[in-house]
Amino acid sequence: MKLKYTVLIAVSALLSLTSCSDFLDQQPDNRIELNTEDNIIKLLVSAYPTGNYGWLGELSSDNIIDNNAPHYPANPSAAQVLAKYNLAAYDRGDEELFRFEQVKSNTQQDSPDYIWESFYNGIATANHALAAIDEYTKKHGGTMSAELTAAKGEALLIRAYSHFILVNLFSQAYKDDTNSKNDVGIPYITSPEDKVLVNYDRGNVADVYAKIQNDLEAGLKLISDVNYKTAPKYHFNVNAAHAFAARFYLFKHDYDKVIEHADAVLGTNPSAMLLDYTIFKDCVTGEDYINRWHDPSVNNNLMLLSTSSIQQRRTTQTRFAFNGQPAKDILFHRPGVYWGSGLNGCPTAFQDGSLFYSGSQDYGYIAMKVGEDFEYTDKVQGIGYPHLIRREFTATELLLERIEAKILSKDKRNLSGAMDDILALIKSRQSFSSEVVQQMTSYGMFMPTAEQVLSYYKQSTNPNCYSDWSFAKNMGVDVPAECVPYMNAVNDLRRMDHVMDGLRFFDLKRWGIEYSHFYGPNNVEYKLTWNDPRRAIEIPGDVMSAGLATSRPAGELSGKNDEFIAK
Repeated sequence: MKLKYTVLIAVSALLSLTSCSDFLDQQPDNRIELNTEDNIIKLLVSAYPTGNYGWLGELSSDNIIDNNAPHYPANPSAAQVLAKYNLAAYDRGDEELFRFEQVKSNTQQDSPDYIWESFYNGIATANHALAAIDEYTKKHGGTMSAELTAAKGEALLIRAYSHFILVNLFSQAYKDDTNSKNDVGIPYITSPEDKVLVNYDRGNVADVYAKIQNDLEAGLKLISDVNYKTAPKYHFNVNAAHAFAARFYLFKHDYDKVIEHADAVLGTNPSAMLLDYTIFKDCVTGEDYINRWHDPSVNNNLMLLSTSSIQQRRTTQTRFAFNGQPAKDILFHRPGVYWGSGLNGCPTAFQDGSLFYSGSQDYGYIAMKVGEDFEYTDKVQGIGYPHLIRREFTATELLLERIEAKILSKDKRNLSGAMDDILALIKSRQSFSSEVVQQMTSYGMFMPTAEQVLSYYKQSTNPNCYSDWSFAKNMGVDVPAECVPYMNAVNDLRRMDHVMDGLRFFDLKRWGIEYSHFYGPNNVEYKLTWNDPRRAIEIPGDVMSAGLATSRPAGELSGKNDEFIAK
């Protein structure tokens, strides 16, 4: 049985914790009773959402094109002739999302419905764990063991993280405490629910952020690594908690706290935590590369999530793909700052398994870091479950957040420190096997100086560079003229590192970057201005039917389908 609240929280998996129904007394599906510390801690394993927002974010960003719209090949070595295809989308929901419409045709993996329900299910489980911890503590003298203290911290962090992802997907990006009170938020659920129908208020973005911060800071005080001696990276370990805090405070523009939490993980010498691309040197098969990317022993991976996703299938020879101009902007403009003029593209894309051709480069590129791991329940019938291990927090992302914070902090601006981190990141991207290093060096790869990096990112030929960042003021981000080349570097480096992760969508929203999607053989433009209501993905239809407010104010599309006109 599948029950839905107004916010679409499924409670069937948790009814044994709240119901006295006779048919549940036998616990036919091994549901646990939360009457021991061990059982409470085990419950938190199921509090991590299985939904993966990677494809939702990518398809809503400027990283994906419609292969059926006229476009030039990404590879500059290919004949630059306009091409268009007649490929089918993986499903109609992808077409709706690409046009910035409400998704009505798909409720399965990677859809807004699936993400919404999955994250609220995780929140519900975390709330049951928190209630069980409080009840258990009262029965045992009011004190908590180290294990239960850590479990409470973990539950609070899961609750904060889940709401954080939801508000950044289904609401406008945070601007500041004043302006964000005008933007609709998402329901913030802090207690277990045992009713089927509950009316929830979405509140506003500023209030949601304040509640996230309360849970985050409370969780940080309690979290430790005591409970998970095995597979700690599939949980909110201490490093992952700091990484989440850094991301949250970056989005909230509290840059000094970003630096504080990033320093707690990276220290003053981040090199040991950054990705060493020599891990790919012995890879042969696609599975080899996937396993390397998702290896929990890799220092760069701070937290991994096991999700249910078919993202890789959606980007393989289908209508919507990482191809054309976005692939050119991310991969093929690399000659210049450190790859050398003799290279056609970024070596990390084609030399070490970062990105591979997907059957034919004409149809786009796929990333091994979002490679699928299929769990067979019946190999004869070919039946099973698709899994995708999501690298939710990495040291590379954390370093990029520290770079941005050092640039934008008004009181502790540290441009030389930001450049030191940029150079450390560039160096890590050149950590190939000796054979690849030799080949790349012969093509002109070099380790640049700070002056060379600044000179490169002042130019306008890099597609991820802007002559000024005044547009970001709309989102509460002030970028002085002296900081412009540094922010260009951040934009360029983040876009490459986060390709296929979904995080690019968040960057476009929080910086106020305007962009367009071109749809179909007639190249219809769908444009998003910085304040377009469609920057918030619409919530599932059945949730709205149950009474929850829309993510977008009343409005209509102009006759050209390229602009949203708010009424």
